Amino acid sequence: MRSCINEATTMPYSLEEDIISASKAGFDGIELWVDKVKKYLESHSVDDLKELLEKNNLKPVSICPFFLNTFGDTKASIESIEWGARIAMKINCEMLLVCPDVPSKEMGYEEAIKRAGDFARRCAEITSNYEVKLALEPLGMHPFVPGPKEALDIVEYAGHSLLGIMMDTFHYYKSGISLEEIEAIPAEKLLLVHINDCEDLPREKLTDKNRLYLGLGVIPLKEILKILKKKGYSGFLSVEIFRDEYWAKPIDFITRESFESLQSLLKSI
Repeated sequence: MRSCINEATTMPYSLEEDIISASKAGFDGIELWVDKVKKYLESHSVDDLKELLEKNNLKPVSICPFFLNTFGDTKASIESIEWGARIAMKINCEMLLVCPDVPSKEMGYEEAIKRAGDFARRCAEITSNYEVKLALEPLGMHPFVPGPKEALDIVEYAGHSLLGIMMDTFHYYKSGISLEEIEAIPAEKLLLVHINDCEDLPREKLTDKNRLYLGLGVIPLKEILKILKKKGYSGFLSVEIFRDEYWAKPIDFITRESFESLQSLLKSI
């Protein structure tokens, strides 16, 4: 399993600062945040971005977040995803992360899965022109896709080889996903793992702001990593933490703490 950091972890800083600091800390990869990419491209080219990543020996693991707006503005969703896939191909990034939206309360589960699967397939057919995968992200207590079962139902209905799911330890914890459910995820469908810890609060009260560096909270990270190791998962573990207290720190402090807490966890399994 390889180390990665998501740019949300260093949200106040620029894309260029993020890349340089992540490399200095020792990370193998970085997930690029859409808004930071757009800001960077206002004054730089895609080739500049590719060169910056290569110069700092960082693999662009994904670009995120994008939105699978099955039940909303599908046109805007498709345009955004195609833009991302075009950028991803040019910088040798293999994946976009997509978040689900919510069907109407009147719509049944099977119909919602069918429609989401059809739209996911349509999006994957577009990204296939750029050889870019789509990873669907379950969200904590989401009314439609709170965990891997629902995400896999969509992916399986879509039936496209470039579609898979990802796992965020915070979202899975908030949704009450068991270790057995994690164990049941087909290894070939797990494209990426976001790793983070969180405070000991009632799950319904948890927000992204309650995320912590690894090992400082209550998520059973060692057990989760042991399961991933046993499954043969060899992809990236990406530290993604949205916390104002951390964001106020110097960027090199944030990336160093993120990297060292990940390395410490990996050594313990």
